[in-house]
Amino acid sequence: MGFILTLNEGVKGKKLTCEYHVSETVEKLLAMLATLDRWIDETPPVDQPFRFGNKAYRTWYAKLDQEAEALVTAILPSQRHDAAPEIAVYLKEAVGNSTRIDYGTGHEAAFAAFLCCLCKVGALRIEDRLAIVFKVFDKYLRVMRKLQKTYRMEPAGSQGVWGLDDFQFLPFIWGSSQLIDHPTLEPRHFVEEKVVNENHQDYMFLESIKFINEMKTGPFAEHSNQLWNISAVPSWSKVNQGLIRMYKAECLEKFPVIQHFKFGSLLSIQPVKP
Repeated sequence: MGFILTLNEGVKGKKLTCEYHVSETVEKLLAMLATLDRWIDETPPVDQPFRFGNKAYRTWYAKLDQEAEALVTAILPSQRHDAAPEIAVYLKEAVGNSTRIDYGTGHEAAFAAFLCCLCKVGALRIEDRLAIVFKVFDKYLRVMRKLQKTYRMEPAGSQGVWGLDDFQFLPFIWGSSQLIDHPTLEPRHFVEEKVVNENHQDYMFLESIKFINEMKTGPFAEHSNQLWNISAVPSWSKVNQGLIRMYKAECLEKFPVIQHFKFGSLLSIQPVKP
């Protein structure tokens, strides 16, 4: 949570298109995500009788399962190659479940853990925080959306209309932080398609709304009830605080989500000593 909040603070009031430092590690992470993206193109969906959960996803996942450690080793500084097996676990957990062919906020949390571990071993640093959200996480989202669309993945443990979004949560936290103190855009505006279309390149929150609008039909208030309720909150800082509380309660403290979370030497299950 500390890692998520550090990034939340870093992106406050900043556009996706602003200037920021891009380190060699960030470039390597983008190259790795581009590889995962290319593998989707190389693994087209197969013909099958049922609509959801295309089995070609398992072929794609098997490739990642096999290559994950090598992909992570390529990102790490040479003196920390020993951490690759542990960090690779989070990468494999971050792309969905190959048995159920589903994806949800627990998988997204595993990607946050993957990035957090890269910070803990010194591969990523505090000066990378804008690039972590605006470049790496943004690219991760694009690859996950492509996976979800290509293989028609099921939402994991979907709360249906009561979830924030079928698949993601973090872009709404960081995206609302970006919009804090915006001179003209208020929470009530994000349900207007024109506003979304004009500003989605600059703000992760609006990019996520645009994706929902593309994927779902019918009135916004019906298919995305929780987000509709958020549009009534008076300020972005209130939205941001509320989403952080909701993330703790609905993701990190929900047993069905967190039961799958992996602990190791970098992210230990041992209580923090006071």
